[in-house]
Parts: sequence; C-alpha cells; structure tokens
Amino acid sequence: MLSPETLLPPDAAYAALQAHDARFDGRLYVGVTSTGIYCRPVCRVRLPRRENCRFFSTAAQAEAERFRPCMKCRPELAPRPLPWTTMDASRTLAAQAAAWLDACDDAEASVEDLAKHLGITSRHLRRIFQAEHGVSPLQYLQTRRLLLAKALLTDSTLPVHEVAFAAGFASLRRFNAAFVEHYRLQPTALRKEGGGRATLSRLRLSYREPYDVAGVLAFLAPRAVAGVEVVDAAGITRSMALTHAGLRHAGWLRVTFDKPGEVAVELSPTLWPAVGSLLPRLRRWLDLDADPAAIATTLGEGSVPGQRLPGCLDRFELTVRAVLGQQVTVAAARTLAGRFVERFGEVLDDAPAGCARLFPTPERIAAATRDDIASLGIIGRRADSLIALAQAWPRLAFARREGSPEAAAEELCDIPGIGPWTASYMLMRGWSWPDAFPPGDVVLRKALSAGGTPVSPKVYLEAAERYRPFRSYAVLHLWRHS
Repeated sequence: MLSPETLLPPDAAYAALQAHDARFDGRLYVGVTSTGIYCRPVCRVRLPRRENCRFFSTAAQAEAERFRPCMKCRPELAPRPLPWTTMDASRTLAAQAAAWLDACDDAEASVEDLAKHLGITSRHLRRIFQAEHGVSPLQYLQTRRLLLAKALLTDSTLPVHEVAFAAGFASLRRFNAAFVEHYRLQPTALRKEGGGRATLSRLRLSYREPYDVAGVLAFLAPRAVAGVEVVDAAGITRSMALTHAGLRHAGWLRVTFDKPGEVAVELSPTLWPAVGSLLPRLRRWLDLDADPAAIATTLGEGSVPGQRLPGCLDRFELTVRAVLGQQVTVAAARTLAGRFVERFGEVLDDAPAGCARLFPTPERIAAATRDDIASLGIIGRRADSLIALAQAWPRLAFARREGSPEAAAEELCDIPGIGPWTASYMLMRGWSWPDAFPPGDVVLRKALSAGGTPVSPKVYLEAAERYRPFRSYAVLHLWRHS
C-alpha cells in the first residue's frame, strides 16, 4: 500500500490536522481508530488523540482500511489532488487511469477495459495503479461511486434507486450491498442520520481558497454565448447536453459562489440522472482542484490571489468557439457564436431566460454545407474547418475522453484551419492542462517584452520557461495585465 508518509510524515500530518490547514484538503485524510471514521484536515469536530490517527493520501485508501466518511466534513466534497505535468511514464499512466475511472459511466466497466484503453496489460495497470494511488483500480472506482451516492443522498431529493443508477451502479441490489458493506448502514438511514431528506436538489463542490470569483466571472462574461449561457455577479447559468451510460441528457444548470470554499450546483431534473458524468466536467470547468498557493508562487509579484483557469463543459463546443475566434476580437467571436447557435442549435424547453438553446452537435455541423455556415458572416475557409472538425470528431473521441493532451493537440492540428495556437488554447481550456503556452501570441509577446519591441519567438519561449509548471495560468495572468 502507498504509504501516506510519502505526502507528509505523521507528526506533520497531525500538525496540519490541528491547524485545519486547507492547503492539504483533498490530499490528506485522517482515519480515527476509536470511531472508525475518516475526515478531511479542515474538519471542525473535536481533535482526535494522536495515537488514534492514521493518515491517508486519498479517500479510497481510507475506505480500503474500512473507515467510514465523516458526516460533518463530508470527504466527498473535498477538492481533488492536482494532475502534474512532470511525471515519469508510470505515474502518467496511473494518472490517466484515474481520470478514466473518474469519467467512467459504464456500470460493468472492468480493469481489462481500462487496460485496453491505455494500451497496457491489466497486470501492469494494477501494479502501477497500486503504487501511485495505494488501492486497486476497482477499489478506487467503488469509492468514487459510493462517495457520489453519499453526496446525492445528502444533497438531492433523488429517490434511492435513481441515486444508485446516477452513481454508476448496475442495480439497486448491488448498490445497497456495497453501501451496507462499506458504510455499515442502509442508504435510507444515511438520509435520516444526516438530518433528513434534502428539500432542494443542490450539490455542493469544494475548492481550495482563495478563489478569484470576480476574475473567473469577468473572463467568462464577455465570452458568454447568447442563447446558451448567462453570466451574472453571482454565478453562471447555461444549457448543456451530455451522454451518460449510453443515453443523451439535455437540460440546464446553474452554479453560484454563495459560500466561501464551496460552489452550489443546481441542475434541471433532466440532468440529475447524468450527474456522475457531469461532476468531473464541472470541476474542470471551474478549476476547482487548483492549488492557489503554488500558482501564486510561480506567477510571482502582481498575481491575483486565487487565480483560476476556466475550462469547459464540452470540448467540441470550445473547439468550435476557438475556431470562430481566430483573428477576431472576443466581442466579434461572441457575435458569430450566437448566430451559430441560433441557426444550428436545438431548442431547449423549460430553460431559464437566455439559455433556451443547446450548442450545436458535431452531427448537425457535419451535415451542414459551407454556404449554410458562411451565410452567418463566417469566412469560407473557417466554415470548411468547422465542417472538417465536426466530421472528424468521432475519431477524435479517444483524445476527447481522457487521453494525452499532447496527442490531442497533434490530432487537432491535423484538421484544416486548426493550427498550433488554437490547439494550445484547447489544451489550456479544453483539457485544463496547467502548462500550455500558445506559440506566437501577439499580446503575450508584447507582455514579455516589458514595453519594448515584441520579443523574438526564441526569446518568447525562453521567457515562458520561468512559469513552469503553470504556464497556462501565466497566459491568463499576462493577458489580464495587458
């Protein structure tokens, strides 16, 4: 088993627990042997005695040792550990395996399926996964599903059988058995123990503070596409569609920053059954798993506390918007995207004001003609690029799911009209890759020149090196200050 001491020595971990140190939230869990419960370091219950504490680096490790999640601090809400760009090959594969499991919506998924996806043997997968995460792939997946179910039982009004399927269980019988085995109580008892059934279906997602809410909303507001999304001072409302367990679900959602350290998520009834696939996208979209302290240290003086890298909910949508935004202003790109949605987007019934259409699907754009798109004021070669992108999207599905970001960038560059800058932008926001840097960006060249003549391409790349491994955050930082 992966030793928790690889993260912090036990005495240092106990000190973090004493201080309720939020920097370790999502990276450190404490199992209390006298109660059989495990907590986050930010938990406000009475401090356990040192000799009763066992420390873990993941919730899955704690549950593998038969500890139950705390009802007060709710480990299912904790931010996730960060993906790093500087890993050896085995750690990279283990990280990609965890990402695949996080996004897994197949109740019958197996280790063999995952190994095939990664192109390695199941034996090698088990070995590297155990070494990196301290549990087997199936233990990791079971913990993820149980914690999601716990969140749904606590925060939503979904009936128990719908919770089971939304969390990824093949049947209610399997769900009940797993819940009783791991948590030693019936799912319905959890609702009673937690104070009764929720009166509103609203999930809560945690992040590490600080979080530059104003900066994120200021970045997204001028890019909000008419008919799809609305950004206001409190949060974001938008329409969306996604596939979960082979079925398409369409609806609307609203996220609000109404409490420090947490985001409230309200979903239309049509999206609740797909919440298992939606949650990883929400975390990526809002960059909830970022490490603000490490980012601030890398960016240096003048950085905004809690800066985030806004991602996306749908990679096809963001790629289309990136193509529409080539060589035009943000306002012009937004106008073109609004026309695009009006022409090709499906109407969404019973949606909030401003979110009555879904972004066009790849299938709809693949069937469009150049003239259909060009009539919206989009130049012909860009229309060709959009059609080529939509037609290629099915074969890009491997990269689109959770493959290597660099491999995805190479595939994107094979599509006519998509060059290195657009591919790099997609790595930043589509894959939430923390260390991308768009080549030849005019604004960045000026920003790195310190007011003089824009730097050469060679100096440009050399100057960007100081921001590793958070060059994507440096891009937003430099754009913002320019």
